[in-house]
Amino acid sequence: MEESSRSTEKVKKSGENEQVLDGSDIIELVENEEMFSSFVDHKFQELHRDRDGHLSVKELQPAVADISAALGLPSQGSSPDSDLIDSEVLNEFTHGKQEKVSKPEFKEVLSDILLGHGCWLKRDPIIILRMDGEDLSEFINGPSYEAEMISIFSQLESPDGSLHDFIVKALEKLTVDQGMPPSSDSWVMSNIVEPALESCTGQDHDKPISQETFLVEFKKIAERVAQRLKEQPVIVAHCENTFDGSSIKRLLTNKFELDKTLNTALEDVPKDRNGKMAKEYLRVALDSVAPSAGLPPIGVVDEIDKVVDEGLKMMDAEDGKLVKEDEFKMLLTEILGSIMLQIEGNPISVSSNSVVHEPLASSSTLLQPYY
Repeated sequence: MEESSRSTEKVKKSGENEQVLDGSDIIELVENEEMFSSFVDHKFQELHRDRDGHLSVKELQPAVADISAALGLPSQGSSPDSDLIDSEVLNEFTHGKQEKVSKPEFKEVLSDILLGHGCWLKRDPIIILRMDGEDLSEFINGPSYEAEMISIFSQLESPDGSLHDFIVKALEKLTVDQGMPPSSDSWVMSNIVEPALESCTGQDHDKPISQETFLVEFKKIAERVAQRLKEQPVIVAHCENTFDGSSIKRLLTNKFELDKTLNTALEDVPKDRNGKMAKEYLRVALDSVAPSAGLPPIGVVDEIDKVVDEGLKMMDAEDGKLVKEDEFKMLLTEILGSIMLQIEGNPISVSSNSVVHEPLASSSTLLQPYY
C-alpha cells in the first residue's frame, strides 16, 4: 500500500501547523516492559470494580469503548458496524467464551491490540492540520484560483439557484489542500461559513449567475472565511491512502513471514478439545493479520470492509463449521488472496477529513497519561 497526498507533502515542508500521529508513542509504550506493566496495572485497577482479581465482561466494556474511540469508531449503539467491532474486541479479551479475564490475559491481548493499532498508524499516519486561513488566502490569491474555481463552477448543478446556494456548494468542493476545512461539519458551517455568508448579497433569480459574477463574489466570501479561520482556527484530522494489494502480495510471497503472521493470529482463536476452530472466527483472525497485510482494521474503511465481506462469503465463514488448524490457515490465506486480487485490479483510494472538536489527548482515556 502506498500513501500519497499533497497535504502530506505540505507537512514535510512546513510542519508548523501540522502534527503527524504515526503510532510511535503507542509502540514505544508497549515495547517498554516496565512502562507497559505499570500502565496495565493502572488500567486493570481502574477497571476492576469487585476486586476479585479478574475483570468481568461488564468491567471490560470501558476498555473496549476506549479502544474503539482510539480507532476512530462511533460510540456504541450509533453504528451496527462499530458495534460489531466492539463485540470482536471483547471476544479478543474473553476468547469468545470466558466470563472473566485475568491480569496476564488482559495485558497480552491489550498489547496485541495496541501494537496492531500502532503499526497501522505507523504505516498510515494521521495528519493533524491546524487550519488558520493562511492556506486558503494563498489559494484565492494564487495563480491556480481562477482555473480551479471555473472547474468547480462548471460542476455545480443549480441553474436556478441563488448566489448564496452556489457559494455554499462551491465551498463544499474545496479541500484541505486549498485550505478549507470540511464545511459538512456542523460546527464549521455554523461558526465559519454562515457568518462569512452574511455579506452575500441576493441575486435576481430571473437572471442566471454568470461565471464572472461567481468568481468575484466567491472570492469575497472565501476571504471572509479565511478571516474567520484566523480568528477561530479549525483542527482537522487528515488521512489519505491507496490500498492496492501490494502489501498482501509481499506477505503471501514470504512463506516465513506468512506462517509467523498466521500462527500469531491463531493464538487467540478458541479451539475445541480436538483442536478444531469455528470458521466464524476467520473475521477476527483476519483483523489480527490486517497490519501485516497492509489493510486497515475492520470497520475503519467501508470500501475495504465490503471486499473483506465478499472474501468471507466465498469461504462460507458464517456456516458454523469447525475446521482443523491447517484448513483454517488455508482459508485465511485464500481470503487474503481474494482481497488482493480485487484491490489489485481496482485500487481503493480513501481520503478522510474529520474536524477535531476536543484536544486530541482527551479523545480516548485508554492511553492517558502515558500517551
